[in-house]
Amino acid sequence: MRLGAHFKNEGVCEFTVWAPLRTVVAIRLVRPEERIIPMEKDSRGYWSASVRDIIAGARYFYRLEHERNGPDRPDPASQCQPEGVHGPSQVVDHSCFHWEDDEWKGVKLSKMVIYELHVGAFTAEGTFDAVIPRLAEIRELGINAIELMPVAQFPGIRNWGYDGAYPFAVQNSYGGPEGLKRLVNECHKLEISVILDVVYNHLGPEGNYLWDYAPYFTDKYKTPWGNAINFDDEYSNGVRNFFIENALHWFQNYHIDALRLDAVHGIFDRSAIPFLQELAQSVEKFSAGRNRTFCLTAESDLNDSRIIRPREQGGDALHAQWCDDFHHSVHALLTGEKDGYYIDFGKMEHLMKTMREGFVYSGGYSEFRKRNHGNSSIDRPAEQFIVFSQNHDQTGNRAFGERLSTLASFESLKLAAGLVLLSPYIPLLFMGEEYGEEAPFLYFVSHGDPDLVEAVRKGRKEEFRSFRWKEEPPDPQSEEAFLNSKIHWSKRNIGTHRILKDFYRQIIFLRRDVPALSNLDKKALEVTASGETLIVKRWKGTDRILCIFNIADRDTNVKIRLPRGEWNKLLDSSDMRWSGAGTFLPERVKGTHRTILRGRSFALFQREYSHAE
Repeated sequence: MRLGAHFKNEGVCEFTVWAPLRTVVAIRLVRPEERIIPMEKDSRGYWSASVRDIIAGARYFYRLEHERNGPDRPDPASQCQPEGVHGPSQVVDHSCFHWEDDEWKGVKLSKMVIYELHVGAFTAEGTFDAVIPRLAEIRELGINAIELMPVAQFPGIRNWGYDGAYPFAVQNSYGGPEGLKRLVNECHKLEISVILDVVYNHLGPEGNYLWDYAPYFTDKYKTPWGNAINFDDEYSNGVRNFFIENALHWFQNYHIDALRLDAVHGIFDRSAIPFLQELAQSVEKFSAGRNRTFCLTAESDLNDSRIIRPREQGGDALHAQWCDDFHHSVHALLTGEKDGYYIDFGKMEHLMKTMREGFVYSGGYSEFRKRNHGNSSIDRPAEQFIVFSQNHDQTGNRAFGERLSTLASFESLKLAAGLVLLSPYIPLLFMGEEYGEEAPFLYFVSHGDPDLVEAVRKGRKEEFRSFRWKEEPPDPQSEEAFLNSKIHWSKRNIGTHRILKDFYRQIIFLRRDVPALSNLDKKALEVTASGETLIVKRWKGTDRILCIFNIADRDTNVKIRLPRGEWNKLLDSSDMRWSGAGTFLPERVKGTHRTILRGRSFALFQREYSHAE
């Protein structure tokens, strides 16, 4: 069942809202003229009306129960909230935008190099249109997919986006529906896919009027955000329809290529056919009708491979999921941090396992959780895991939002880039990472409810307790927290920032052009270690590569044992070209070779082969 206001030709708009427990629902048009239009209810609790003589841009509320006195509420499936989360909803005409991507089929998931960005903090203007001039340089870096943090309408003008109250509406301060379409259209013209972060595990409290319409929430489960969304209790069919329609809305009306589902561990569902599985089936059907694949990726802290397993194996059949264990393994080794969940990491064996399998914790005991955690991911294809050394969560959920550039050395930044980009998984970069941005990424909001603001402040302090950070975190409500989180784009062409950017570009292009590196196949992978040196071998056909990573912060004497043939050095992070201390490694290696590997450095070799092979 389609929801919201759907504008037709010749001034006709069809309105549909789900309110099964209400006895009277009407449309109250407030602009350009005042009108009350009654709605009719069907057997499933959907109210509808077809309204003539209406224009795109008309603003409206739904009037509940009382034809004269309200209450008046915005549309739960509103596609635009030009006056904010408490104001009227706006009718959007999607037919008037001129798309230029008719031949676009998207970037294959296994070929993606993803760049995560926050629209508000990515530019000084903080709008969709301001992102567009930077796309060409992002593409020149080798990025072929951008991932937008949530853009669903949230309260105020600054927010991470996870406090959205209107899942179908595009944030007005970013540029609204037309701004998002212009950005997606320009991305596709440059052959860049667009991934949108969506939140189906909770809604922000301010401006959330779902309670007035239907049983969208249940007290069967508790979440960090309050009552859980109702995916398996009475009336849950309507709730599921709401979120499935939301996913299809982004694909159809905004030409989004993939969705990243936030924190699916916060979706509580004991039904025989889980919501995630039903969502995946609906997206598969949608994709088949358009002869291309629209993807679903997920964030989860469960280390549960069922999320990405096929339905035939009892899985939800999502295309990929984020792999936090990869991040934690890299971060703990490069920073030495042991607080919070990093207590479970910090050993070479963790880095070896995540490079080889994906999950580090696949059923073993977690000291942080005080229980066994996860299941095995060893048989899941490498292209089902998205890995990173930084992202919005791992940076912004630190008390002071420090990036890796302020926690580790320049050599460590290059090493982290190598581990992520030369892994057999899908790499994700966080905006500014490629040039060593030093500005923090802090948590910021602009709520209008003083009690909610205070609750957010208190909640942030509680969240950091296990990390034993002693100083008070910045006030998330302050405008300063937001402004300090904006990246400094001009730095990318200055000094070591430029060197690091060029270094990232070089690795990304090697990843694209070297067959063994572009082949995301765990079966064509061998991972070993000697002390603090990680050795990764990958291959495809006759192409062979060898990556040697020195995780130690000191120069290390290593013995390189190479299979037959001569091996050429493709990249060495300790080269002076990359502002390193200078390499001890030869340009060509054959057989067994003993040499010195600089601290926090890595080298990449490719084997020469004859035509006879």
